[in-house]
Amino acid sequence: MQTFTPREIVSELDRYIISQEKAKRAVAIALRNRWRRMRVPEELRDEIAPKNIIMMGPTGVGKTEIARRLAKLAQAPFLKVEASKFTEVGYVGRDVESMIRDLVEISVNMVKEDEMQKVQVKARELAEERILDLLLPRRPAPSVPDTDGDVEGGAIPLGYVGPGSEAVDAPSDGQAARGAQASEDSYQKTREKLKKLLRSGSLDDREVELETRERSTPMVEIFSASGLEEMDINIKDMFGNLFPKKTKKKKVKVTEALEMLTAEEAQRLVDMDNVTSLAVKRVEESGIIFLDEIDKIAGRESSHGPDVSREGVQRDILPIVEGSSVNTKYGIVKTDHILFIAAGAFHVAKPSDLIPELQGRFPLRVELESLGTGEFVRILTEPKNALLLQYRALMETETVTLEFTDDAVEEIAKMATLVNSQSENIGARRLHTIMERLLDEISFQAPELSKKKIKIDKAYVRERLADIIEDQDLSRYIL
Repeated sequence: MQTFTPREIVSELDRYIISQEKAKRAVAIALRNRWRRMRVPEELRDEIAPKNIIMMGPTGVGKTEIARRLAKLAQAPFLKVEASKFTEVGYVGRDVESMIRDLVEISVNMVKEDEMQKVQVKARELAEERILDLLLPRRPAPSVPDTDGDVEGGAIPLGYVGPGSEAVDAPSDGQAARGAQASEDSYQKTREKLKKLLRSGSLDDREVELETRERSTPMVEIFSASGLEEMDINIKDMFGNLFPKKTKKKKVKVTEALEMLTAEEAQRLVDMDNVTSLAVKRVEESGIIFLDEIDKIAGRESSHGPDVSREGVQRDILPIVEGSSVNTKYGIVKTDHILFIAAGAFHVAKPSDLIPELQGRFPLRVELESLGTGEFVRILTEPKNALLLQYRALMETETVTLEFTDDAVEEIAKMATLVNSQSENIGARRLHTIMERLLDEISFQAPELSKKKIKIDKAYVRERLADIIEDQDLSRYIL
């Protein structure tokens, strides 16, 4: 885990997310507390529980993005999951423990990728040797007579005397050894020359024949109720080992063969037992689960409709958040120190509608603010992945240059705010719909507008979006 101070974490989040300082501070402190926990005495370390967070705010204000960027910053296993997909037995849904199994899979892939990077140089060297074996195969040893005097392979060895042939003196042991050594030296020199050509890229377009492994594991589908996802995985593993592995020959260019063989050799060099133990430890110490739409399961027991399962889902999630041991294909995983960040719009329900035990496991509550014109202007221009930068880059692929004036950016932000107020407020996602509508004509005609510079000003924005803003009924369908 990389070490960042809370101020540095907030500064990094500011590069991608506009506003929401309270939420950024809360997650920055939560992340820093993990670093602090790892440095307290061991007898106290297990007693320090993560301070889980509930983010409350309308859609499109940055809840998911904050959690996602935080996990990327910490290089921690991260899983985003919707709470509404978990239901108790008897309803169509998934077992709540599946979120931990999914997180472990993500962690295993992360650690495996890291370990493969460490052995990349060695894997590349081994792959080059295999390519050279294909380009310059060794010649078979010369045939020799067997003990009965018969000739193997139909070749006439030195020293053989027969009808119609002249006697040829057999070489001495010293001559044979010198001949074999000269042949080996010649082979190695040729191989070294080929290696230089391979590394310089001179052989990139040459084709070689590779033997690749076919995957023919039968498709097994399990309609999973509680706990059957793990059975599904084990059945697939069992069938994978049961059936013989088929191979097929495939002609590829040297460059492609080198990449394939490097990946194959890296897989062999990686110790999967070590990867598994590291991955499980990383999940237990630094895993982050983002529970979205938690407000959809906020509700007390009811006697009809989907409300029947809501409290049941909360009670199923509770032990995972509290801290329990979950059985996965990689072993037992403890959830005591996984950080849970829950989020919901809470338009209808309130955090107090969650069962008291679950509320107690989310001690930090942060309210995210609705976004207005000022924030929209900043979202369009300031972040590292700003929306205007994205559209400019897309059009540059067609050699079309887009130029947005300041008054155009202001007008786009105002119209996004207006449409949000007139119809459903979807926050910053409204900017995507506005931009697509605004640039619809340019995007369609871009291939014919090659090497042109297009200036988008306030008048252009009003002209393209006027009919949508004026007709509120139409705007509900289009924007």
